[in-house]
This record gives sequence, structure tokens and C-alpha cells, in this order.
Amino acid sequence: MKYTSLSNPDIILMEPQVFSDHRGFFMETFREDAFQKNIAPVCFVQDNHSKSSRGILRGLHYQIEHPQGKLVRVVSGAVFDVAVDLRKSSPFFGKWAGMTLTSKNKKILWVPPGFAHGFYVLSMDAEVIYKCADYYAPEHERTLLWNDPSVAIDWPILPGTSPILSEKDVCGLSLESAEVFQ
Repeated sequence: MKYTSLSNPDIILMEPQVFSDHRGFFMETFREDAFQKNIAPVCFVQDNHSKSSRGILRGLHYQIEHPQGKLVRVVSGAVFDVAVDLRKSSPFFGKWAGMTLTSKNKKILWVPPGFAHGFYVLSMDAEVIYKCADYYAPEHERTLLWNDPSVAIDWPILPGTSPILSEKDVCGLSLESAEVFQ
């Protein structure tokens, strides 16, 4: 596994070694001892799987209590995946990092606790699987506004379209108004 920090050194891109031949491919997507040695001493407690269509934007979600670190990969299609640092003590507070994750490039993204997370679907459909470092706690879930100008995420929105959003995501809060981490 190759580990690369993005613009925020706490967000790590993992690139597995892929063994391909005429039968298909094999890759190791997670190994606890290597993850703990190279990234963080995290135990994962929940796996999630979502399917979305082109133009759907999910996020930017986080939990103010029981923050979830997420290990994100795409098993079908392509998404632009984004993490926003919401840790006030961080020199990267309010800054975002994004990466295109696809079933073809097989890249995996580590989004630590203390970050808002979301993605925009680039392909006709996309299936995203992510491991979580804490349990879903809906009473603590918060949403950062996906298009907050103070964060200024450069989403690759398809020309002539607007993203398809849930009501929760339409009602997200600006960084100035949102609850954040110390």
C-alpha cells in the first residue's frame, strides 16, 4: 500500500497494490496493522455502502460528538470526494481537500475525525463503501453547507446543471454558523 498526504497532511490517500491478469484483479483494501502503523491507531466499528446517480451531491456531513473517521472507496463508478477540516486548533481549519475516487483507480481516502465529508457523483451511478471509526449517532449529525463561499470548494459540477441535494444538505450551515471541533 502506498500512503500519500493531500494538501492537509491528516488526509491520507491510500493506493493499494493491484494484481491483475486475464481473470481480473486482486487487491488488499484494508489491513489493520498497516493502517495503525502508517495512519492512525483507529478501530473501525461500522461499514456503510451507498449508491447514487450522476449529479447527486452528498454532504458535507460530520458528527459533533462521536466524530467518525472514514475510510472511503468507490467500488462502482466515480465520485469527487471532499473533506473539510473543522478542527479550530488546526492550521488547516476551514480548508478542504478533494480527490477523484473511481472503481478504476481503486484509490482509498482516509478522512479523520474532526472533518466534514461529502462527495459528488461524476459517473452515471456510483457505489461508495466506507468504514467508520465510530457509530452513526443521528442526534449529533451536522451538515456544513456544500457551497459555503468561505470554504470555496471547487466542485466539478456538470456544466449547465445544479447538484441534486437532500433537504438536509440544502439546509447545511455556513462555516461561520456551524458547530466545530476545538
